[in-house]
Amino acid sequence: MSLLMNISTVISVLNVAVLLTLLVIYAKIYFKSKAVFTIGLMFFTVMLMLHNLIAIYAYLVMAPLYPSDLLPYFVAIHLAELIGIIALLRVTL
Repeated sequence: MSLLMNISTVISVLNVAVLLTLLVIYAKIYFKSKAVFTIGLMFFTVMLMLHNLIAIYAYLVMAPLYPSDLLPYFVAIHLAELIGIIALLRVTL
């Protein structure tokens, strides 16, 4: 596996970790407040986590099928997502 594919995989794993943190926080908020809005946030978090888990699986299993020209874009996409969800975590705390 190439370096950029490894970087994408690591960033995706970090995304999952931050999303799990957000999910736990949102679940605690929901159980305290029963606010329906937090169910939407939990759904959004789970869908983003699913996206990252599928990406991790695809990177590990199908790495040879990806053209090397796409790899910088994968890194950029996952990095932008990581920055976005860290910002979301920051405003949530």
